[in-house]
Amino acid sequence: MADALASALRGLRGSVARLPRWIPLRRLGRLRPTTVRARATAGAVVVVAVALAVASFALLGLLRADLLRNAERDAAQQAQTVAGLAAAGDLDRMRPAGLGADFVQVVNARGRVLRSTPNLAGLPALAPVTPLRPGTSFHTWRVRPLGGEHRQRVVQVTTQTPQGLVAVFVGTSLRDVDAADDTTTAALVVGGPLLLATVGFVTWRVTGRALRPVEAIRAEVAEIGDRDLHRRVPVPPTRDEVARLAETMNLTLDRLESSGIRQRRFIADASHELRSPITVLRTQLEVALAVRDQELWPELIGGALEDVERLQQLASDLLLLARIDAAQPVPAERLDLGGVVRDAVEARLGDRVPVRVSLAADVVVEGSGLWLARVVTNLLDNAQRFAAGRVDLTLRTVGGPRARTAVLEVADDGPGIAPEDRERIFERFTRLDDARSRDHGGAGLGLAIARDLTSHHGGTLTAADSPGGARLVVRLPVAPPAPDTALTPAPRVHTDR
Repeated sequence: MADALASALRGLRGSVARLPRWIPLRRLGRLRPTTVRARATAGAVVVVAVALAVASFALLGLLRADLLRNAERDAAQQAQTVAGLAAAGDLDRMRPAGLGADFVQVVNARGRVLRSTPNLAGLPALAPVTPLRPGTSFHTWRVRPLGGEHRQRVVQVTTQTPQGLVAVFVGTSLRDVDAADDTTTAALVVGGPLLLATVGFVTWRVTGRALRPVEAIRAEVAEIGDRDLHRRVPVPPTRDEVARLAETMNLTLDRLESSGIRQRRFIADASHELRSPITVLRTQLEVALAVRDQELWPELIGGALEDVERLQQLASDLLLLARIDAAQPVPAERLDLGGVVRDAVEARLGDRVPVRVSLAADVVVEGSGLWLARVVTNLLDNAQRFAAGRVDLTLRTVGGPRARTAVLEVADDGPGIAPEDRERIFERFTRLDDARSRDHGGAGLGLAIARDLTSHHGGTLTAADSPGGARLVVRLPVAPPAPDTALTPAPRVHTDR
């Protein structure tokens, strides 16, 4: 076995060495399938080929074992009968080979043929080894005097007789076994490639049909540029994974289109907002240069400083919006929301209207203290801008013990918000009263920043009904209890307001 394996390896190396020099071996690796369709087809063919080979070997083995068992049974019965006659010393009563046996030969311990059927008359003993001990054994030989076309399954029964050990050989032809092997092998040789070709063809067609919508989606996406975000990929009528892929792709394109529109609008609005204070600042500086009266310079420089402050605040807001749009992760810190709100209110100086605060205890949330304080500051700035004489800030919780929600409300007694404007006020650079907002220094970014920061914390910011004025409501999920984790103290917020 080892010599045969070594010889096969030497032959394989010789075959590789005899390959033409103009065929690089690395090109053989390029024959591997590179497309999903080709890989699926090759995989299906290989799997079916392996399964077919295993099933073929199993079928041939079972068929051969069954036929061989039937042949051995008939020969063994006749061998036992002849062995009984030999043990009784009555070989003269031995009959010719019966059904299922081709020959019978009886040999003594010295190799002398005592009895045999006519087709073995005059021939020497079949077994080259003399019988040693009683028992039954099976052999497979080619008995040339019988023609040699088919193998013979020989049953040897050794028994004790008055003259010593005697071996009885009864042979039965394996023509049925060989014929079944040949027929089954021929059927597998012819049918196997046909089956593999059919599997490959069907897999190729089915895979191509299944991947056709994917190719259409790919081709459509390849043609969509930054100016064609309004286009959508085709959704196949099938309700399978490819259809869900197309729907997801269209949703992604919707988000990209909305983001592009929002970005272009933001750039246009930011340019407009920056142009106005820059123009005013330039005018004031030109007037200051033209005026020679030094007593007017403090007033002109004070106005210029106010515009610089507006520019600084606007630039800070635009930078924060850029950070929010970049989807930077929120620091996961456990915070006492009541402490954050209290510090944000105490840090405010010079509010036009006093803020009445009502805070529930033990309201713990997860997030960034600086960003949550910025939400409170922006809501209070908005309320101070429009309140007549009252600003109320309330913090409470709603819901069950396992799914509580923190509710932060800021209400004022100003002109209120019309129902049709309750969503528009959260758009960037939106002012319901443009002239009054400019007088108060607003750029239309405070509520937009507050909503974006709230969304980053998994909450919502909405405008609710209020009988006399406006009421803005923030809802944030309450953090699950964690007794072993210390709360992060609320950051001190400093403002020049």
